[in-house]
This record gives sequence, C-alpha cells and structure tokens, in this order.
Amino acid sequence: MFDFAKTWQLITALPSVQTALIAAAVLGLVAGILGPLIVMRRMSFAVHGTSELAFTGAAGALLIGVGVEYGALAGAVAAALLLGILGTRDADRDSVIGVILSFGLGMGVLLLSFYKGRSANKFGILTGQIITVDSTNLTALVISAAAVLLVLACVYRPLLFASVDRNVAVARGVPVKTLTVVFALLVGVSTALSVQIVGSLLVVALMVTPAAAAARVTASPLRATVLSVVFAEVAALGGIILSLAPGKPVSAFVTAISFLIYLVCRVIAWARDRRTGVRSSPADTVETAPVPVG
Repeated sequence: MFDFAKTWQLITALPSVQTALIAAAVLGLVAGILGPLIVMRRMSFAVHGTSELAFTGAAGALLIGVGVEYGALAGAVAAALLLGILGTRDADRDSVIGVILSFGLGMGVLLLSFYKGRSANKFGILTGQIITVDSTNLTALVISAAAVLLVLACVYRPLLFASVDRNVAVARGVPVKTLTVVFALLVGVSTALSVQIVGSLLVVALMVTPAAAAARVTASPLRATVLSVVFAEVAALGGIILSLAPGKPVSAFVTAISFLIYLVCRVIAWARDRRTGVRSSPADTVETAPVPVG
C-alpha cells in the first residue's frame, strides 16, 4: 500500500530525491518529444540496441572509476553512429541493430565481471539508481537535454517529412541520410541520459512506450507529441515517487506505469474503432502537412 506520509517526508527531506525528480522531469520531456518520431520511424528496436552500448560504456566507466553517465553517453553515441551509418537501408537495419545489441551486452557483462566494488553499482546500471543523480549530474543532464532539443528544433520539419514518407522526401531534396545520422545521435544522447533513472535494460519504457501509447489515440503528430510528453512525465515522476517508500528499483514502477498507460490507450483505440467501424493503425494514420524544403 502506498505510504503517502513516508513518501512526502523523503521528498522534502532528501535533496537527492528532489534532484532525481527534476532529472526525471527533464528526461520525460526529452523522451516524450523524441518518442513519436522513434515510433514513426520504426526505431524502437534501435533504442534497445543503443541502450546496450550505453550499458557497455557505463560498465567501462564504472571499472575505471569515472562518471557512469559519461561512459553511458560515449557508448550510446558510438551505437548511434554505427546505427546511423550502417543501418541506412531498411533491409539492413534489424540485422545491424541485432549485431550491435549482442556485442554491447556481451562486452558490458565482461567489463562488469572485472569490477570488484559494490554490487549495487552493477545493479544500478541495469535497472537505474536515483541516488547517484547529484547536482553535477543534473547540470550535465540539463545541458545535454537542452542541446538535444535545440538540434531537434532545427531539423524537426524535414525530419518529420522524411519520417512520414522517405521516398517523397528524397525526391524533394531532403537530406534523408544526414537526418538519419543526426536523429540517431539525438536518440543516443537521450538514451544515455535515461540510464541512471531507468537503467540501460529498460530505457524503452521511457523512450518508446509513452509514444506508442499516444500513437494509439491520435494520428496528429502534434497531439501525439503532447500526449507522449504527458505520459512520459507521469511514468518517470510517478515511478520515482512510488519507489521511495518501499525502496525498490525505480525502473519497475516506471515500466509498470508506462505499460498501464499503453493498455488504457489500446482500450480507448479499440472502443473508438468499434464505434466508428474503422480499424486504424498508428503506422498508417499519420496526419502531416507538406514540408517546404530549402
């Protein structure tokens, strides 16, 4: 049962919890904005592959004694570059992701086997550990998140166009390959930022599930983005708050809330489709306006 008094006491008394809540709010914003594009571009599996190399980088950083967040960032950026360069063809994408995912997970496990410190540190890389988010980490997170959103704002319109109809975008002169690499990097940075909150194994719960839920109830990219941000914030902040009193891993609550939201949205979509007699899919009901190029 939820202990409101104990939870409120922990929130007000522990600066680390307050810092974690701010970090979660920032991550919810970034994940919510990127999520619809990830779903639209069918990159959910890529997020998981990127998170595995973020895990490898974090494990390496833990082994040599530097900040886990920097290792996770380096690993995620490396994965994003590999995915962006090697997986530009749709036919190759899944196999490239599978190769990177298995390599990252294997190397991460190997690096962790050499680490002789606290086992909680190992577990935290996989499932998240909010007490490791201090003011220094928060500053780096906010700066990185702001950079991601700034770059996304600059490329959003042509990126949305390329996400909706790649062939037409190519014909209109949109630099699709460059945008693919840029977006992969943005996803990589955002994935690395999420590692400390939800862990490398469950990043999908924050980066993909809220957007997948939003895509079930609306075909508008704008409304889907707004809903995705709301869902991601509820999952991230709610997951931390619910985990405080029992002292359990944050990721379990974040994933549970995300999954519940997704199920509710599925039910809403089912009821709507049954009422209208039209069966819709997020993949084929995207509304978008022509995007001027140049």
